[in-house]
Order: sequence, then C-alpha cells, then structure tokens
Amino acid sequence: MRINRIQNQIRETEEESSKLVEDLSLIDLLIKKYKNKHGNLIPLLQGVQSIYGYIPRDAFFKLNKEVGLELSAMYGVATFYSQFRLNPVGKHIIKVCHGTACHVQDASKITDALMDSLKINDGETTEDNMFTLESVACLGCCSLAPVMMIGEETYGKLTNKSSVKVIKNIKIQESKATNKE
Repeated sequence: MRINRIQNQIRETEEESSKLVEDLSLIDLLIKKYKNKHGNLIPLLQGVQSIYGYIPRDAFFKLNKEVGLELSAMYGVATFYSQFRLNPVGKHIIKVCHGTACHVQDASKITDALMDSLKINDGETTEDNMFTLESVACLGCCSLAPVMMIGEETYGKLTNKSSVKVIKNIKIQESKATNKE
C-alpha cells in the first residue's frame, strides 16, 4: 500500500509540477535559519511542508542550489517518512487503519466504500481539495476496529455505511460554514 502510494505521489508530483507554481521566496527565511547547521535536512523539509502543506518539487531544487543538499538524499528522506507529502493534500485527511485488528474486521471494505463515495483512490485527494484518503499501518485503536481518523477525531466500530456517513456529515458541516460566511 505505502509503496504504491509513494510511487503514485512521485508520478503525480511530476505531472502536477507544471500546474502548481509556488512562491518559493516563502522559504528564504527557513533556508537562512538552517543553511549552515548540521542535521538540517529534516528540519528544512518539515519547514517547507509547514509552509505549503506539502513539499513542492521546485523546493527540492531550491534547497539543493542554496543549501547544497543532494536531491537524492532529500527525496530519500521525503519518501521514507510518512510525515512528508509530495503533493497537496485535502483539508481533511482520512486515515483508514489497516493494522491486524482492523484488517480482520474488513478495513479494506471501509477503504473501498470511501473510495467509491469520494471518487478517488487510496492516496489521492478529491478534486475540491476537501479530502485526502490514506491507508495506514496502525492507528493504535485496536479495540475500536475497524477505525479511521480524520484530523484529530477517531471513528471506530465502522461499517461501510457509517464511514461514508461521517464524510457526508463533514460535507454538510462545511457547506453550512460556507453559507454563514
């Protein structure tokens, strides 16, 4: 699952790079802060991601040029650690647990139901940038299996219908909030 997601992210990053143009000057202060510090690779990647919500392709090239970090080292770290993203993500990140307890309780059916409802594949983001769906190895909530997290909220003892209902409720809440503005 994770390897396929990483390969898809790299492929999508290459496709999206022509569409997405980020203001790379936003990371100038970050570069200044970490430029000559030992062990700066992870803090720089974390900082870039905190600014953009993901690590834009061109940011890798800027870090390579201005800090001297090797592209292969940066991509190696960014694709190894699940905290890093190579593509923009949705406002709500849905993490569906596929650990042993959740797997035994048919977590794959939960993921399938969400993919059908959102019309995206695992690791993708909806066109409106509202949701990103991710299968994860474990959320540490085995007694609630099958379980998913959206942001800091945990939803357990899910069925296909209840997982989709959670998404529909979030959409309704978002719509109400938008209409109030």
